[in-house]
Amino acid sequence: MTVTLADVAARARVSPATVSRVLNGNYPVASSTRERVLRAVDDLDYVLNGPASSLAAATSDLVGILVNDIADPFFGIMAGAAQSEIGGPGDGSGRAGGEKLAVVCNTGGSPERELTYLTLLQRQRAAAVVLTGGALEDPAHQAAMAVKLAKLADAGTRIVFCGRPPLPGTDAVVAALAFDNRGGARRITEHLIALGHRRIGYVAGPVERTTTRHRLEGHREAMKAAGLYGDEESVTVHGPYDRRSGYDATLELLRREPDVTAVVAANDTVALGACAAVRERGLRIPEDISVAGFDDLPFSVDAVPALTTVRLPLFEAGARAGRLAMGKETPPPGGIATIGAELMERGSTAPPRLD
Repeated sequence: MTVTLADVAARARVSPATVSRVLNGNYPVASSTRERVLRAVDDLDYVLNGPASSLAAATSDLVGILVNDIADPFFGIMAGAAQSEIGGPGDGSGRAGGEKLAVVCNTGGSPERELTYLTLLQRQRAAAVVLTGGALEDPAHQAAMAVKLAKLADAGTRIVFCGRPPLPGTDAVVAALAFDNRGGARRITEHLIALGHRRIGYVAGPVERTTTRHRLEGHREAMKAAGLYGDEESVTVHGPYDRRSGYDATLELLRREPDVTAVVAANDTVALGACAAVRERGLRIPEDISVAGFDDLPFSVDAVPALTTVRLPLFEAGARAGRLAMGKETPPPGGIATIGAELMERGSTAPPRLD
């Protein structure tokens, strides 16, 4: 049975006109009402169809790129590279294989917004969806995502994960480019251990993110292999992937464990905050405390001293995701490719001071 606009309105407890306003985006609607309508659209799997619609084709010329924070260079670099492949070059005809309209959807890290954007892209019969960055490790959200992605794939939408592993139950419907976060974290910690550091603090990202867990696991694998495992919780502080978190978490870490000689940060932005906290304590980098990051964002080499970090090929990964979304490149064997991480040794790490 075909789901109608009236069915969505009844489910959302609003008028059909309100549903139309939400879906067309041409009239202001309260955010709570908008979310209720979009939830009803999702629950009923409502998709606009019929010859009167410009969306009657199996897919449109629209491609969605989902990011947690477009202001974060980690996401901006990948999204920009993907968009460059999606938007051209083409033949100018608008036919499949030509240019597509790439729309960047900023979720703000909200699982609800992630699902909402996928619902909107499904309604628009998007040709492809690229999901960037780490995934939320919540079973209910993962199950909802798997269902939504399966619906998109069934309708002919290409699904590409960039910088994140496939969610449980999505292996058959996605192409995934997963960063070697464990391996990269292991290498940077091994670098510090080889310099002579034994008390190494770790400023981690949010507990619920796959990227956080994988990088922390790699760090702890290196510590355990060196016989430095046992009190890992006391030298680990979690927080958001931003500079303020790096600053606050490093001050907390130095308060708890004043004898640490090195700090590994969850990413380069967090590392900048860590550096500020170290200096505020009157300590020098790297003479008193070494600081290392992750990602090799563009500002890392210009920090003073230049930041030792792990390079992820963000632009290359984003461009490849764009080609996969456009069908310009064959998906990797088994649907999953692991993208390596490279240690970039710079001036912010050195052997610990001998007292």
